[in-house]
Amino acid sequence: MAHNDIDMANWKESEVWSDSLWIINERDKSGKHDGFYHGNFVPQIPHQLILKYTKSGDTVLDLFLGSGTTAYEAERLGRNFIGVDIQEKMVNHVRDKMDKSDEVFSEVLVGDSTTQKTAAQIGEVLAKRKQKSCQLTILHPPYANIIKFSDNKNDLSNATSLSEFLVMLRKVVKNARSLTAENGYLAIVIGDVYKNSEWVPLGFYCMHEAQKQGFKLKSIVVKNMAGNRAKQGQESIWRYRSLANDYYVFKHEYIFIFKKI
Repeated sequence: MAHNDIDMANWKESEVWSDSLWIINERDKSGKHDGFYHGNFVPQIPHQLILKYTKSGDTVLDLFLGSGTTAYEAERLGRNFIGVDIQEKMVNHVRDKMDKSDEVFSEVLVGDSTTQKTAAQIGEVLAKRKQKSCQLTILHPPYANIIKFSDNKNDLSNATSLSEFLVMLRKVVKNARSLTAENGYLAIVIGDVYKNSEWVPLGFYCMHEAQKQGFKLKSIVVKNMAGNRAKQGQESIWRYRSLANDYYVFKHEYIFIFKKI
């Protein structure tokens, strides 16, 4: 059974990207996307993932809701949506912007995505909506402790070490597995970090955590990092630093796509 609504009789007309290199020079600012939240990702990413890995009426789960990028794309594309964030103010922000619809549902919850309690709450939402599971789960976690998003000690951005971050992420991925349908999909959007004069392949550590939970890796998409806020207006400085030292400037992040088998 098809996992999307792509019309293969007219496949040349599809807007779905098929290559593993995504060059996105400007974020989509249409609709409800405002880009105010530091660390949010470009709407084109969830847009493409939802088109590729779900059908109309399917349910999309986002365990790091943030400012609602995935929520707004799910709504735009006619998918049910469940989102969770540890920050109540962000959940309220997204909830206020979501439309009421008789066709699809959108529910956002305040919760810690590492806990079984939160997984159970999501399960209750699914049961209430007469759904068994989600067809696509999207995770865009903090890049370890590079940007601090809250003072909550259970926030992944407050992990005190790489090992602690991975332990916390492992719990999130475990919950994602329990909530994702058989033959459903998981996408992790993440980049690497540079710390103590060493490139830390955070993305691949996260990839491995999903594999250890039994997810089958289907694709690795490399997406360019255009307009990075930390580097805006400082391109020349970063180029100089790279030429004067022994490293390259970050210009990419990863989208790891897995299938639950």
